[in-house]
Amino acid sequence: MSRLRLGVNIDHVATVRNARGEGYPDPVRAAEMALAAGADGITAHLREDRRHISDADIDALAAICRRRGRPLNFECAVTPEMEAIALAHRPHAACLVPERREEVTTEGGLDVVKGHNAIAPVVRRLVQAGIRVSAFIDADLAQVSAAKAVGAQVVELHTGAYCEAVRERRPQAEALLANLKAATAEAHRLGLEVHAGHGIDYETVKPIAAIPELMELNIGHFLIGEAIFIGLGPAIQRMRALMDEARASQAA
Repeated sequence: MSRLRLGVNIDHVATVRNARGEGYPDPVRAAEMALAAGADGITAHLREDRRHISDADIDALAAICRRRGRPLNFECAVTPEMEAIALAHRPHAACLVPERREEVTTEGGLDVVKGHNAIAPVVRRLVQAGIRVSAFIDADLAQVSAAKAVGAQVVELHTGAYCEAVRERRPQAEALLANLKAATAEAHRLGLEVHAGHGIDYETVKPIAAIPELMELNIGHFLIGEAIFIGLGPAIQRMRALMDEARASQAA
């Protein structure tokens, strides 16, 4: 079984910075620390309202990721502005996500089925520019097929519903995990690389990491929160260890 990569989302370092309008804590410094602690790449979401990550952050993150030879996963809405920024920076990957101004965080996956006509040309232009395009979708077989149809090379499955069900001890958790497994298997069958993310913590990571076709997890809010108590490096190292343990148990 292949090694599962860990992408660290550093958006909420910028949230803390912006709360005071100061220059610290610096999300770029957090990205450098995350890479030093074992992260395989950095994820950052440039929202239309710039509530956390800024354009200057993307400039700096793109530069340090290129310098270190690590991927930058640029999360963005499907808008002309975000497409232009992605084409200007040409990150390793662009993950297309839904976005509503009033939401606290991303509440679900991109509806690629309904949005096919708007999404497909954006995907085509990004791919032509050499950017690896991912669609952030719910664990739904129709959305998996639609992502393939618009030309995405990767799908990232939204794990938030499963993780929330586990934390709240709801009986739906097992069914939601089964959905994640089925969507992962179908995406893999279609030739898509499969990633997962949203809401993952130490309690929920191992069942997700044990899904054999998954290639990458993207984790942010929990790691930044845990860093307050134990430091960013140790928080990432513990997550990395749990991921590796889950993979090792499947290979045994």
